[in-house]
Amino acid sequence: MQPYFLPYIGYWQLINAVDVFVIYDNIQYTKKGWFNRNRYLLNGKKATFSLNLKDESDFMTVKQRFLSSKFNRKKLIAMFQNAYHRAPMKDEVFPIIGKLINYPNNNLFEYTYNSIEEICKYLNIATKIVISSKININHSLKSEQKVIEICKELQTSTYINSVGGIKLYTNKNFANENIDLKFIKSKPIVYKQFDNEFVEWLSILDVMMFNSAKEIKELLNEYELFDSTGEIHV
Repeated sequence: MQPYFLPYIGYWQLINAVDVFVIYDNIQYTKKGWFNRNRYLLNGKKATFSLNLKDESDFMTVKQRFLSSKFNRKKLIAMFQNAYHRAPMKDEVFPIIGKLINYPNNNLFEYTYNSIEEICKYLNIATKIVISSKININHSLKSEQKVIEICKELQTSTYINSVGGIKLYTNKNFANENIDLKFIKSKPIVYKQFDNEFVEWLSILDVMMFNSAKEIKELLNEYELFDSTGEIHV
């Protein structure tokens, strides 16, 4: 998967569901992606937060991108404090969020990777995380073929991707390599957000502000596994 900053709960469900989670550092950054932005709750509605990046070529990889000198860590923390100052888990969660936002490394991948590790620790997710560039494959490969080569190098028998990738991969190509292809889809998840109408699929930040680590651990299992035909696997 691509490295995202404070992504929605489905990302963490995937990490929690697998034995090994491969995170791309040598993948091209795109402004349309969620590498450095996500959504949070502000006055009962979804709003977007982002990490300011240096103005550089769009053809650079994630590990080649850096946070801008204009990125104000204190301002981002204050923005979250303003939005969630009445949240039930604020006293437990703000120190964690503050720690990962204040992480001093300005490299986009390293900064994001650290945030993923910190959240995994909080949620007691023990999945092994492997950085893609450290895997011994031909890294000029693209898309499905690159994924298959990663799976072969890691000697996996099953590859699980988010349900959004169901049109990107072909079951036959994985089967030819004796790899079982599956997709994970979150079940509807609803929790109390102050007294507002529920706003779904916000950043894990929002989930953490309204649910204990134990409650989130239970939510991480609220998903279904599909094969490429759409058949559900328990």
